Amino acid sequence: MKVALISHGCAKNLVDSELMLGMLADKGYEITLNEDDAQIVIVNTCSFIHDAEKESVQSILQMVNDGKRVIVTGCLPQKHKGDLKDAIPEIAAMVGTSNIDEIVGVVDEVAKGAQEEYVEKISERPEYIYPETVERQQITMGASSYIKIADGCNYHCGYCIIPQLRGVYHSRTIENILKEAKSLVKKGVTELVLIAQDTTSYGIDLYGHQALPELLEKLNELEGLGWIRIMYAYPSQMTDELIDTIARLDKVVKYIDIPLQHSHPEILRAMRRPDFDYRELIGKIRARIPDVAIRTAFIVGYPGEKDEHFEHLYNFVKEMRFERMGVFEYSREKNTTSYAMSDQVPAKIKHERYKKLMELQQGISYEINQSYVGKILDCIVESFTDDGVVILRSQHDAPEIDGVVYVKSDKHVVPGDIEKVKITKADEYDLFGVFV
Repeated sequence: MKVALISHGCAKNLVDSELMLGMLADKGYEITLNEDDAQIVIVNTCSFIHDAEKESVQSILQMVNDGKRVIVTGCLPQKHKGDLKDAIPEIAAMVGTSNIDEIVGVVDEVAKGAQEEYVEKISERPEYIYPETVERQQITMGASSYIKIADGCNYHCGYCIIPQLRGVYHSRTIENILKEAKSLVKKGVTELVLIAQDTTSYGIDLYGHQALPELLEKLNELEGLGWIRIMYAYPSQMTDELIDTIARLDKVVKYIDIPLQHSHPEILRAMRRPDFDYRELIGKIRARIPDVAIRTAFIVGYPGEKDEHFEHLYNFVKEMRFERMGVFEYSREKNTTSYAMSDQVPAKIKHERYKKLMELQQGISYEINQSYVGKILDCIVESFTDDGVVILRSQHDAPEIDGVVYVKSDKHVVPGDIEKVKITKADEYDLFGVFV
């Protein structure tokens, strides 16, 4: 029987999707990414913000309307449980965030069960443990691959429901991560992207100390590996040892992804985030890691954010000149501390602040990208078009998030190759160049 999967949400969710497909393939199920060909469709959902939920629900409804037997997995069933089944009674089964190792049994039951039978595997208290014996069946294969080094979260940020959906922080062992990394490199992966809810807390639960520097040292020794990228750093965990390790190791790209969320101490405290002056941290990272690109993200319109708080953030962004930056309008989510807060910011003001901050960043990004013109950069080949355009990324750009580098060339290249590119032109987001 053919099983299809639709994956929503972040890279961490993508890894879960690939793990479920690996389990199903191991048990003899035929896997397809074309839902038209399948009788059973798994929709792996995201529930981080309302828009993500809406997108996941639309996929579920579409598959139901197409007459598929739909299994809903991930954050949406974990968050809404019976309410989701009540809203869409045609759902054949639901599987929670820490129950993905039960997917084979669930698919077995749905495959042989009657149309009206319903299967549910959702732990009341989620605790995500990585299924180490499973070989992922990768949906995307090419230059880069994600490695989930931990899951769950011990922080309780005021806007975030993830700890309730994923449970406490669980690190994987260095040995298991290395084993997976070697397997991916053997398959031809050039760039490993390390992910977790917070990569910088890696190892504290297992080893009693931050073990990310040690993990990076071991990964850096892997033959055939080109780049190592770290995503989702936490401000208070950017230790001197970690900064110096990133600076020293040749395979670790000089790119720090560190969502700061705001700059004003009052809003940071309301968000339950570290509220120290981030200028010092940014200055230290830039001083110790030459040619570093810093990516961050901010939330505008958090409850209680007044004009002066936003102006503080605007001036902070203007001063810091981040190489890469995302902005999100605050999304009010049930079961978070911010949901019940007074002083909710009107949608119109949130959107105005979003536009103002993004316009500022576009100008900064354009100027920074212009500074690349004339420089020669190492770039990883992502793909190429039929009309001879090669699409690459510099080490300052994460896959699927940041900009790309375009080169018009008839040179034979393979995804994952690292080529030298002389940059000849730039816009706000992307670079253009020639092979050298």
